[in-house]
Amino acid sequence: AATKLASAEKLMYFCTDQLGLEQDFEQKQMPDGKLLVDGFLLCIDVSRGMNRNFDDQLKFVSNLYNQLAKTKKPIVVVLTKCDEGVERYIRDAHTFALSKKNLQVVETSARSNVNIDLAFSTLVQLIDKSRGKTKIIPYFEALKQQSQQIAAAKDKYEWLVSRIVKNHNEMWSNVSRKMQSSPEYQDYVYLEGTQKAKKLFLQHVHRLKQEHIERRRKMYLAMLPQAFEALIPDLDEIDHLSCVKVEKLLETKPDFLKWFIVLEETPWDTTSHIDNMENERIPFDLMETQPAEQLYEAHLEKLRNERKRAEMRRAFKENLETSPFITPGKPWEEARSFIMNEDFYMWLEESIYMDIYSKHQKQIIEKAKEEFQELLLEYSELFYELELDAKPSKEKMGVIQDVLGEEQRFKALQKLQAERDALILKHIHFVYHPTKETCPSCLVCVDSKIEHLINSRFIRPSERNQKNLLSDSNIDRINLVILGKDGLARELANEIRALCTNDDKYVIEGKMYELSLRPIEGNVRLPVNSFQTPTFQPHGCLCLYNSKESLSYVVESIEKSRESTIGRRDNHLVHLPLTLILVNKRGDTSGETLHSLIQQGQQIASKLQCVFLDPASAGIGYGRNINEKQISQVLKGLLDSKRNLNLVSSTSSIKDLVDVDLRIVMCLMCGDPFNADDILLPILQSQTYRPSQCGSSSSV
Repeated sequence: AATKLASAEKLMYFCTDQLGLEQDFEQKQMPDGKLLVDGFLLCIDVSRGMNRNFDDQLKFVSNLYNQLAKTKKPIVVVLTKCDEGVERYIRDAHTFALSKKNLQVVETSARSNVNIDLAFSTLVQLIDKSRGKTKIIPYFEALKQQSQQIAAAKDKYEWLVSRIVKNHNEMWSNVSRKMQSSPEYQDYVYLEGTQKAKKLFLQHVHRLKQEHIERRRKMYLAMLPQAFEALIPDLDEIDHLSCVKVEKLLETKPDFLKWFIVLEETPWDTTSHIDNMENERIPFDLMETQPAEQLYEAHLEKLRNERKRAEMRRAFKENLETSPFITPGKPWEEARSFIMNEDFYMWLEESIYMDIYSKHQKQIIEKAKEEFQELLLEYSELFYELELDAKPSKEKMGVIQDVLGEEQRFKALQKLQAERDALILKHIHFVYHPTKETCPSCLVCVDSKIEHLINSRFIRPSERNQKNLLSDSNIDRINLVILGKDGLARELANEIRALCTNDDKYVIEGKMYELSLRPIEGNVRLPVNSFQTPTFQPHGCLCLYNSKESLSYVVESIEKSRESTIGRRDNHLVHLPLTLILVNKRGDTSGETLHSLIQQGQQIASKLQCVFLDPASAGIGYGRNINEKQISQVLKGLLDSKRNLNLVSSTSSIKDLVDVDLRIVMCLMCGDPFNADDILLPILQSQTYRPSQCGSSSSV
C-alpha cells in the first residue's frame, strides 16, 4: 500500500548547521510546544567535508538524538553522500547507531539515487507495524543492483532510440513525443530523468551525423583519384607544383565543375552540403585535408612510377633491338642473362619482360621469315631441276642448304630449323603449284584479298533472288512509326490498335495486313527511341503535333534520325515516307490559333518534303472521334510506297541492259605496297557494274 508523506512544519528550519550561516539564524534544534511528527530520519554526512570535523558532527547528532528520543517516535539513521563516503566515518556512524538501542541504519546517496526510497520505507515500517519488515541493503550492494537496473534500462532505451531515429536531422521534441508511450522510455526516464534520456538521444543523433559525414567523406575520397586522372594526368604539368598551386591549377581546368563544387561556407562537413544527396561533386575545401593531400601525393607517385615503368619498357625494347645476342627463336632462359639488369627487376615483374620479349621474338621471326622468303626467290634457279612432283630428295635438300648456308638470312633461322625447312618445302610447292592456298603470304595473298573485296561489294544473283522473295513475303506487313510529344504518339497508337483485330491485323480494301506500331515520344538518338531496331524496319512515319513545341520536337527528331544514317549503307531512313498531322483536341484552350498551327505545319511539311494533313482539309478527327477512313487512306499510301520500293528494287535497270563484259587483267604481287582496295574501288563504286554470270568469285 502507498504511504503519504507530509510535513506540517516544512517551512521551518529546525537546524541550520548545514547552511554554513549559523550566526544568521536562531540556534534552535527542536521547535517549542507540541510536535506533530510520526518519525525521524536522522542524517549523518559521511563524506569528507571541507572545514568540518566528523567527530564534532557526530557529537551534534548524538545530542540531537537525545532530544528526539524524548518524543518516543521511531528514528532511522541515514548515512548520506555514501558515494563519497569515508570508511572510518561510516564505521563510526554504525557504532553510534548500535550504541543507541540498535538503531536501523540506511546507507544512501541522493546524487546516485541509491537507497533513498529504502530510507523512507524503513521509517514507514517502524511507524506502521502492520507492514512487513523492510530489508536493509548495504550501499555498495544497492549501488550494484541499481547500476544493473539502470544499465538494462539504458540498453532498452538505446535500442528504442536506434529503432526510431534513423536520420541525424531528427528533433528531440518530435522523437520524445513518439516514445512517450514506450515502456523502455518510461523506465529509463524514471531511473535517470529526462535530461539524461535527451543526452543519449543527442549522442545517437551525433553518431548518426558523424557516420553520415564519414560515408560522404569516403565517397569523395574514392572519387578524388578519378578526378586527378581526368584533370591532371600529365606529370610534367604538376611535378614541380606545391599542393596550393595544384589547387589553383585544378580550378583552371574546363571540367573542374564536373568533379568539384566550391562552397560558400567551409568546412564542408559543417554545412548543409552533407545532406545534398543529389550533388555528388567533391567539396573543393576537402583538398586542404590531410587524406586528400595524401591521395594527391599517391597520384603524383603513381604518375612517376608509370613514367619510370614506361622508361624501363623502352630501355628493355632498345636492349632487345640493339643486342647482338637476341636472334630469332632464342628462348627467354638463354636471353635473360644478356639483357636483364637490377633496375629492370626493380620496376617491372619478369612476366612483363617475358611478354615484351615474346612480342619482339614474334616480330623478328616474321621479319626473318620474310627475308628468307626473299632469299629463296633470289635463288630461284635452285628449284628448276626438281622432279615434277616437287618432292626433293635428301641429296637435293642438302645441296640447297649448302648453297644458302653462307647467307646471313639463312643463318638467322638457325634456331628454327624445322620452320626453315618447312618454308623451303612450301616455296617449292608454290613454284610448281602457284595458288592462293600455297601462296607464302597466306591470308594476305592478293588473290584472297580481291576475292573477299568483290564478295563484300556484290549481291550474287542467287542471293538477290532470295532477297526479293523475302521482300515479297513481307509485303503484307506494315511497320509504322508514330512520332509525337506529351502522349500524342501513345494515344494515337492506342486508337489505331482499337481498330485492329485481336492479333493486330488491319483490313485495307478487304485485305488483311499485319500492322506493327512503334510510338516514339523521347530523344530519338537514344536506342530505346530509335526509328529502326534489329527487329523493326519502318515503312513510314506519322508525325503528330498540337503546338509549336510539339512541332519543333517533330522537326528536331526527323533531322536527328536522318543525320544518324548519313554515310551508312542502310540510309533508307533519309527517304522514309512521312505524314505530318495536326491534332486539334476538343476543348483545347491554348493561345495558338488553329490557323497559325496549320500555316506552320504546311511550312514544315514543305521543308521536310512530306504530306501534310490538317483537320480542315483532310477531315482527320482525333481522340474519341478518329476517322477510320482517313487512317486507312494514310496506311494505304504507305503500303503503296512500300510496294513501289520493292518493285523498283526488283526490276531491271540500265546495268541489266548492257550485255558487254569489261575484262581487266591486274598484275599485283603479294607484298606489294599497293592496296587492292584503292585500285578496285573506282570500278566497284560504279553504278553500272554487275556480277559475272560465269560465277567466278573474283570477276565482275
